[in-house]
Amino acid sequence: MLFAVMTAAGLVPVAFAQGGPTVLSLAPLAAVTAKAGTAGQSTLSITVATGYHANSNKPADSYLIPLTLIWNPGPLETVAIVFPKPQIQKLGFSAKPVSVFTGNFDIVTKFKIAGDAALGKVAVQGKLHYQACDDRSCLPPKTIEVSLPLEIVK
Repeated sequence: MLFAVMTAAGLVPVAFAQGGPTVLSLAPLAAVTAKAGTAGQSTLSITVATGYHANSNKPADSYLIPLTLIWNPGPLETVAIVFPKPQIQKLGFSAKPVSVFTGNFDIVTKFKIAGDAALGKVAVQGKLHYQACDDRSCLPPKTIEVSLPLEIVK
């Protein structure tokens, strides 16, 4: 509701073009091989198209949609998700500087594999949620499905 009010008031212009441009892309995740009961990590590499940014995981204003990465329950327990240091930029639609990610950056997930995890190959599913903007307007929020190939060995 707050977002709708702010948009109607012209505080956060939103571009609702059907389909819209693809402004954020992900490199395929490298397969992880690990033993049950151990710790590990995976790196998700992201590219934001030139001229756009994604709000950081800790945006400067509460009405801005943060970038989030959430893994579904399964053999991996997420211990920490490590985001890069955001850039602080002054943009036309905000009275104060905003916290954003641009260009190429990585998000690292640190995890623990359950001690009773079944041996074998599995794909751990997750979701990357973000909102991409340029210096004048924002596209609708989007969620991308993420899949981490995992092999649990003896």
